[in-house]
Amino acid sequence: MPLVLFAIVLLLPLAFVVLLPLSIVQRYRVGTARRRARGWVATLNVVLIGFSTALFLLAAAIVNAWVADTFFYGVAGVLGGGGLGLLGLKLTRWEATARALHYTPNRPLVLIITLAIMARLLYGFWRAWRAWHEAESGGSWLATSGAAGSLAVGAVVLGYYFVYWTGVARRLKRNANQ
Repeated sequence: MPLVLFAIVLLLPLAFVVLLPLSIVQRYRVGTARRRARGWVATLNVVLIGFSTALFLLAAAIVNAWVADTFFYGVAGVLGGGGLGLLGLKLTRWEATARALHYTPNRPLVLIITLAIMARLLYGFWRAWRAWHEAESGGSWLATSGAAGSLAVGAVVLGYYFVYWTGVARRLKRNANQ
């Protein structure tokens, strides 16, 4: 029995690495699908992503004590993601019918965001590995790992989705009033 548990513990990281490309492809497919705008979904997303963004910035402010500029990169990422969110709303295809509002996010923009996440994730693994070995000379591996840049990419995603879902909620309200 302990051997089975040991095998499972060893296979979990391998499964994560093997399934990561599949999850990225699925994220792109779901992110570009035509969807019906629902008020409760948009409101729930705005509230939860807003809460996540606030916690993210709080964590970045705390981490800033050990890794320089993480809070700055976090705020800059949220603002940059907000700008991308506005662009995403502008490029989204909206279809208003008598019964519902449907939207299709812009494929190239979703692809760019997905690839940025994937590239930063891979770069983060590589950089953390290199920093771990460079830290043997006495420096902090966390400070040289590129954590601030990784936080910035995460902040871009949070800013993008917060602005995007806020725009979907506003568009849905405006469509309901017409």
